[in-house]
Amino acid sequence: MAAALLLRGLCRARPALRPPPAELLRAPRRGHRLTPADDELYQRTHITVLQREAPHAAYIDSYNPRGFVVNGNRVFGPCALLPHSVLQWNVGSHVDITEESLSLFWMLEPPIEIVVVGTGDRAERLPPRVLRAMRQRGIAVEVQDTPNACATFNFLCHEGRVTGAALIPPPGGTVLAPLAHDAE
Repeated sequence: MAAALLLRGLCRARPALRPPPAELLRAPRRGHRLTPADDELYQRTHITVLQREAPHAAYIDSYNPRGFVVNGNRVFGPCALLPHSVLQWNVGSHVDITEESLSLFWMLEPPIEIVVVGTGDRAERLPPRVLRAMRQRGIAVEVQDTPNACATFNFLCHEGRVTGAALIPPPGGTVLAPLAHDAE
């Protein structure tokens, strides 16, 4: 019986926490070449950023009947957005869009892949000769109402596509509210 109590006491006994011996706290001394297994212990950590926001990409923050806010800058009236710049665009309505008014998009290097055209509060048809001229130069044209054109342009820029936009502000009550960080 005494042996059973002793065994039961040993099984239930908790080991005392002792500090590790001093020789385990020191770094190991190595007088030999490291093996691949040893090298795994000493590898450095590398961080690779997969995608950064392009600081030069243009994003449309908001729009209203008077113009647009592009990367925090106000642009009044119709505008042409290029990969690295914003220009005033000398058109009054979709009727004024011609080959000449879109010619700035095919003069750029690297060439623009797609031009998003915002024609105001409704999607309007462009003349076939204008679309044909852009297609002959290898530029796709997407004609939409301005609210959808702004969203499409932002999406294409976020994808990293070389894109441009020709935008006419929507008249009337169509307004995209500025983002929260713009208000600060």
